[in-house]
Amino acid sequence: MARMMEFDNSPAVSPEALAHMGGGRIAYVKQIRSEDVPQLFPQAPTLEPGLKLYSLHAADGTPIMLTDSREAAIANAWSHELETVSVH
Repeated sequence: MARMMEFDNSPAVSPEALAHMGGGRIAYVKQIRSEDVPQLFPQAPTLEPGLKLYSLHAADGTPIMLTDSREAAIANAWSHELETVSVH
């Protein structure tokens, strides 16, 4: 007989706790598609569909900036004294 396992999918760390990690100096870069831009950056102009873009986010997930290269997103983070981390 097969056993079903249940997993708790609730976040281990609250968004508020993430916002304060590293004294507010931690950010991450996320690859997105141009179709996702209006949801994350409502003020951005309309972009053609299918573009691969990169967004810089604060530790709590708040979008900070949008660019067409990962390197530019990381450079922007560094210029604002933010440390970028990898998230998976």
